[in-house]
Amino acid sequence: MSTLPQLIEEDIQRLDELLEGFLEKSDATTVLIIDQGGFLITHQGDSRHFDLTTIAALASGAYLANQTIAGLVQESNFNSVYQQGEKFSMYAQKVDDQSILVVIFKAQVSVGLVKYYAGPTVQGVARQMQIAQERDPGGGLDLSVLNLVDTSGVFRRRAND
Repeated sequence: MSTLPQLIEEDIQRLDELLEGFLEKSDATTVLIIDQGGFLITHQGDSRHFDLTTIAALASGAYLANQTIAGLVQESNFNSVYQQGEKFSMYAQKVDDQSILVVIFKAQVSVGLVKYYAGPTVQGVARQMQIAQERDPGGGLDLSVLNLVDTSGVFRRRAND
């Protein structure tokens, strides 16, 4: 498994801008970027009503379980997961080999709208991750080794640190 690139404060600011734009267009409630190990990288939107750390871990597990199911039905992968609820629904889409975009939205919001705006957002997030990777090709992070409950401080490094 490849590692998450070392992100600096400017990367997180750009990712947050992309997420804010997504929320404005999609009418979603909350959007997260997580690594495939289930660690929360950054988020935007309403976080008062959700335990985002736990959601990140479980959303990653659900996404990876669907990848296993894809293999069982001779599919190379399922690049997204949609879970519909009565009050809220969740949509998760693969960004790259390290990260996943997770969207929480009210059940009344169309999943089609969320998917439509998720596409360009995922592309923007993937571009920023690639920029971070190219900045320091050997400097990636494997967050599972760090065993941190709160990883947000890891991503607040400045370029000169």
